[in-house]
Amino acid sequence: MLVQGARAVVERHGVGTVDDLERTESGGCLPGADPARLSERARARGAGQLGTMGSGNHFIEVQVVERIDDPAAAEAFGLREGQITVLIHSGSRGLGHQVCTDHVKHMDSALRRFGITLPDRQLACAPLSSAEGRAYQEAMACAANFAFANRQTMAHRVREAVAMVIGPDAALGTRQVYDVAHNVAKLESHGGRTLCVHRKGSTRAFPAGSPDIPDRYREIGQPVFIPGSMGTASFVLVGRPGSMRRSFGSACHGAGRRMSRTGARRKITGGELRRQLEARGIVVRCPSPRGLAEEAPFAYKDVDRVVGVVERTGLAARVARLRPLGVIKG
Repeated sequence: MLVQGARAVVERHGVGTVDDLERTESGGCLPGADPARLSERARARGAGQLGTMGSGNHFIEVQVVERIDDPAAAEAFGLREGQITVLIHSGSRGLGHQVCTDHVKHMDSALRRFGITLPDRQLACAPLSSAEGRAYQEAMACAANFAFANRQTMAHRVREAVAMVIGPDAALGTRQVYDVAHNVAKLESHGGRTLCVHRKGSTRAFPAGSPDIPDRYREIGQPVFIPGSMGTASFVLVGRPGSMRRSFGSACHGAGRRMSRTGARRKITGGELRRQLEARGIVVRCPSPRGLAEEAPFAYKDVDRVVGVVERTGLAARVARLRPLGVIKG
């Protein structure tokens, strides 16, 4: 799984379909992964976490397509007004966190050797051509592949839930729109050069005609997802040519926080937030009142305004607006 990503769980265990892989960035596998670069601690942390969401801003959200803004793109993505959708946000869990922890230490110890001075202790780096840089790239690819497999497994469990509650025929009609990575570095060609593009809190937003997006979307452009908060809305967009000129084919990965988690907890309790959301018809499942309060909608920026900026700058264009019906938080 660390080498093959989502393909391993699809082909070896029947978790999902080949069609899912075709609708996943890079086919659900980042090349160049070397499991030997992972510490025993990283492996141990990931061993029991496949198919789990995690805490913080991770979520599974049941939504309804409230509005279609681009009928042609919506049809290509299989979206229609009134349709029920499920949006999943999760990543490489404890395995990826440990990869970061381990390799930040290695890079920190090498900074002086490379003559690098950084303005913040939370930053770390090494030349990609160095031993430290290559080791991190190969370990990070393992973490990215774990993340692809993790989301694939959760999507499969969503289908199982649909089959259980609504019926097998409904589950067969549950199609994946796209799975796109976030918090990853990838080698890509831009302006005739091969560059290592770092996307932290951002995702790809490739336009129509890009050879790196699925054939079925190539004439339209890549699907882009911008979640707002569990009390507002989320958007499906489509990549536009401006992203290649302005941001190496990238767009933001969400509305972004406007308030710290501590600040949010000072303003509301988890119980009160649950009552407010349920009064608006949004069902919430979260084992931690503290964690729920940290994710209060007012702690996030206005997603409509954020998406407006993305659109005006030519990074991506609106396809559909999704309204939350039910939210699961870790």
